[in-house]
Amino acid sequence: MSTFDDDNPMPLGELILRIIPFPGDTNANGDVFAGWLVKQMDIAAATMAARISQGRSATVAMDRMEFLSPVRVGSQVGCYCELIEIGRSSMNIKVEVWTMDRYSEDRRKVTEGRFVYVAIDEVGRIREVPDQS
Repeated sequence: MSTFDDDNPMPLGELILRIIPFPGDTNANGDVFAGWLVKQMDIAAATMAARISQGRSATVAMDRMEFLSPVRVGSQVGCYCELIEIGRSSMNIKVEVWTMDRYSEDRRKVTEGRFVYVAIDEVGRIREVPDQS
């Protein structure tokens, strides 16, 4: 989980993606679709995986996610990524999603999940992740 103090909760990881959901991204209740949120998380994690693998990569797994609170239309959605582990060809990336409402600086954690990617070559075969040292 994230590092929290009593007054100022903060996300862990690097801000990779910031986006604002619009009314077309909502369900019948007016809340942003969970699937829209997962898509943004996958885009953010894929961005980090591409940088680490120095090329193409593919999502191979997503870990369980819990949605802590709904996302409101117009709020800023930030996806923060943290590299957890690198294998021979795989990358395990944690993604935390935080929102900031339109009219305040208050942050709120919405969800988190882990995404596993594998590095792939030009024809889609698994390849090694380049040495990070």
